[in-house]
Amino acid sequence: MHSFSRKSSLLAWAALTGLLVVSCSPPVQRPIGPAADYADAKDMFKRGRFDRVFEFTDGLSTSNPPTSYTERARVLRAVVYTGQLKSAKELAEAYAKGADTTKNPHFKAEYGRLRHDNLEYSARAALGLAESAHQLAADAILPKELTLEASYPTTEGPVELAALNRVEEGAWIEPDEQDSTAADSLRKGIDDALADAVGGDRAKARNALANGSTTIDGVDFAIFLGKELTDGATIFDKKHFRDSMKLKTVCGEGDEVIKAALALLKENPDKEKEKEVKKLQDRFKTILKNT
Repeated sequence: MHSFSRKSSLLAWAALTGLLVVSCSPPVQRPIGPAADYADAKDMFKRGRFDRVFEFTDGLSTSNPPTSYTERARVLRAVVYTGQLKSAKELAEAYAKGADTTKNPHFKAEYGRLRHDNLEYSARAALGLAESAHQLAADAILPKELTLEASYPTTEGPVELAALNRVEEGAWIEPDEQDSTAADSLRKGIDDALADAVGGDRAKARNALANGSTTIDGVDFAIFLGKELTDGATIFDKKHFRDSMKLKTVCGEGDEVIKAALALLKENPDKEKEKEVKKLQDRFKTILKNT
């Protein structure tokens, strides 16, 4: 009985000591200033609240002089704009096919409206991406390495959007399914953007961001930006918005990115990458000729 009481006393003392250690531990201080803004941006990105990423990185991306978070903010914004662009383009193309295919005049009108709305979203994303590219490759100069600092979003997007297959066949999807499909499409677009940014697939992107950060070769990131900007530029071509000034703006930023990549390749030659960069350069020239 005495032994049991002594053991109980020792356990109680150990528990009390543990509580005292915890209670005496200094509180974890929340970051302030630019660090706090970027921490909030990363949190929003992880939670899939991508619009709010812009809210917390807007000041960081335009900071003059730059802070230690400015470049990271620009990289993250470029990824989100790319995801938005991919999503809105996919939706616009599906609704365009649906409007052409369906025989129902109500479906045709509604799908035509949804196509137009998503083209507008695409245009905003394309111009946002061009702005991020301008900030990252000012005067045709890119760092040798860039940092993508973020955790992979908690909720992954689907690989395929089954509802859009039905839309393209002319079938109707209800407004609530239209909304859920748009949300899934954005998550899918962000996942695809991350995969493209790290030069692989979703699995590679998840692994790269497992510790919350990864570095990307400057030329590789330039190729990523160039490819996405060619997609963005086509939003303003004759088949879509017919806005030659905005098309030239996006292509102009793409050209600066290409020049930055070629400058890096002069320092560290890589024939395969140079070939890819020059193909993108030709692609921009072709897009400009078709304005």
